[in-house]
Amino acid sequence: MTDNKVSTKNVIKIAGAYVAWVMGSGFATGQEILQFFTSYGFYSIILLVINLAGFLLIGPVILQAGQEHKSDREYNHFVYFCGKKLGWFYTNFLPLALFAGMIILISGSGATLEEYYGLNHYVGALLMAALALVAYIVGFQRFVKVVSFIGPTIIAFCLVVGIVTLVRDFGSLSTVNSYANVMEAKQPVPFWWLSGILYFSYNLNGGSKYYSALGMTVGNSREAVLGGITGTIALMASILLMNTAMLTNIGQCGVLDVPTLYLARLIAYPLGAVFSIILIMGIFSSCSAMLWTVSERFVEQGTKKSYIFAACVCVAAFLFGLLPFSGLVGFIYTILGYVGLIFAGCVIYKRFKK
Repeated sequence: MTDNKVSTKNVIKIAGAYVAWVMGSGFATGQEILQFFTSYGFYSIILLVINLAGFLLIGPVILQAGQEHKSDREYNHFVYFCGKKLGWFYTNFLPLALFAGMIILISGSGATLEEYYGLNHYVGALLMAALALVAYIVGFQRFVKVVSFIGPTIIAFCLVVGIVTLVRDFGSLSTVNSYANVMEAKQPVPFWWLSGILYFSYNLNGGSKYYSALGMTVGNSREAVLGGITGTIALMASILLMNTAMLTNIGQCGVLDVPTLYLARLIAYPLGAVFSIILIMGIFSSCSAMLWTVSERFVEQGTKKSYIFAACVCVAAFLFGLLPFSGLVGFIYTILGYVGLIFAGCVIYKRFKK
């Protein structure tokens, strides 16, 4: 007989891990929120409502399905939700999506070091690609243990920066419409409502494997669902805070690659300096994990062949990462969002059919 007793500790654990996937280094740079929310001005509030509905409809379902199939070693969430043919496509597309994520992270590290320390973008990107490769060869799990506190720290820094900025500059919201040209230049798609759909689409598609595994760690489906709901509410509240903070400084944030660093520096230069280091460590951790996952899909780990393959992946990611960071965020995440739309539809269909 299934134990349906809900553990508050498990719900909080699921909610925290659920949020951490979305609020990683990409969230911390502020570029994602700037493009997919803030660039649409006050429509960004409606976009938050769209994402609240999307995350609530899809996230808890993926978590619950993972919990229900925790004893099935052959479980493939893509096949479960989309069928064999479409599931096969998404299963094989995932490594490509993670490689695209590596490109953004490597470019983001270059943008961060250039914007705050004046280091050449190419040097910063090369440094991150090299560090990821070294971590892979040595065994990146050792490094991840050291920087495991980075995720929650990034979130805490973002919240502090957002709250202080909002309290200090709230009156500047009345001038938002004066920067229409700046905002339009950052919009990834011409329709504000489409931006909202693409944001939850690429996040939930890219994180679906992670969410399925996360669902397998809890005792029952109620914990999985409640964790997903709690995480969604916390995520939307955090995006609302950061989005509004950037709206108060849209004239400056709209032309920067890492707007959160600018907001942190306005509060105190040492705060920005510390945050830049934390952000780079977060990017390193995520980039190493993605490299490991991509390589694991194609070669046996710990072999000479795997090291050569990983080196090729890093070189390719570095070369693509030389492109402008903000442009990569808008282009890659938009494409991933479009690809994930069918998966999102399949999950919603499965939910209501069940």
